[in-house]
Amino acid sequence: MPLSDTKIRHAKPGPSSYKLYDGEGIYLEVTPAGGKLWRLKYKFLCKEQKLALGAYPTVGLKDARAAALEARKLLAAGKNPAVEKKRAQAAAVINATNSFKAVAEELIEKGRREGRAAITCGKAEWLLVKFGSSFGARPVAEIAPFEILEVLRGVERAGHLETARRMLSFASRVFRYAIATTRANTDPASMLRGALTSPTPKHHAAIIEPAAVGALLRAIDGYDGEIATRLALRMAPHVFVRPGELRQAQWREIDLEGAVWRIPAVRMKMRTEHQVPLSSQVVAILKEIQPYSGRGTFVFPSILTPRRPMCENTLNTALRRMGYTHDEMTSHGFRTLASTLLNESGKWRVDVIERALAHSESNQVRAAYNRASMWSERVEMAQWWSDYLDDLRSVADVVPFRRAG
Repeated sequence: MPLSDTKIRHAKPGPSSYKLYDGEGIYLEVTPAGGKLWRLKYKFLCKEQKLALGAYPTVGLKDARAAALEARKLLAAGKNPAVEKKRAQAAAVINATNSFKAVAEELIEKGRREGRAAITCGKAEWLLVKFGSSFGARPVAEIAPFEILEVLRGVERAGHLETARRMLSFASRVFRYAIATTRANTDPASMLRGALTSPTPKHHAAIIEPAAVGALLRAIDGYDGEIATRLALRMAPHVFVRPGELRQAQWREIDLEGAVWRIPAVRMKMRTEHQVPLSSQVVAILKEIQPYSGRGTFVFPSILTPRRPMCENTLNTALRRMGYTHDEMTSHGFRTLASTLLNESGKWRVDVIERALAHSESNQVRAAYNRASMWSERVEMAQWWSDYLDDLRSVADVVPFRRAG
């Protein structure tokens, strides 16, 4: 007689396991511990075998009968249901380690071991999250171009054109890594080149008029926020490094006596150590912050914990508090400010200014020579630049350049 849900629910454990039969080889095994396990008894190549169908109540009576029906279909096709189940389980394990998410995480971790900047790895993890809910669990070799495009189109419709472009680039890197590690044969993301709307290039807003620069410097002097934020803002226009390089500055990198800041390659965009000559004004700023953070790692620590650097948005938030909109000035804009005014001064060679900005030199031999030969000129330029900023700060009128010659 077939089983019923009522009979199954009322089945009590005994001193030893016993079976309740449903018919067509299906039975429920009730264990002494109270477990109720579905089984299917069948013959394959004249040999009796058993197939586990799951545990009650997770697998109900209807589900157990359906699973048994699928197993009998396999038997009719000449396949052993138990063997096919093991194959499916093995494939699931392989697919889990070969999923887009797993391959991407492996690639990101590889980047960490190779010395990629923490912020770079963080951005890659953020891009992976953007993909995760769509096909992150899918085997990387099974993802088709249209699936990627569908996700990216959604990002585009939300107005995030640059994000969509970065997601496509990231996906392509993941697929290429999957190919290199023999887990995929093609890069479907590469087939989508030209499919996305190109974002309009955005330039970091910056103040470059000398009088306005002076007003900005005076506003920074009057900023009443956290001391680390205020002093980082004061230092930014003098050294004009990238915002991430400034906020992650560490005391061990700075030689106050030698007036030089050596930023290690791992934190530089171009992965080359960058030396920054420190003017007397910058040394004074560092000495001012030293009692506050000098015993820790970071020159400009987070307000939450000294074990982490200042938050990525801190300087931009401070500029907004001072009344400067994102269309007027950004923390990255200090580089544009310095580049523009140093070039307009006519006092310094373009190569020297570019080297101070840590822009890359394609010829590595020439780059090594330039770093050595330009240092004295860069030291001179750093002090001139800080003196010029002091002049701008002290007066409301434009300070004219005294051009060479």
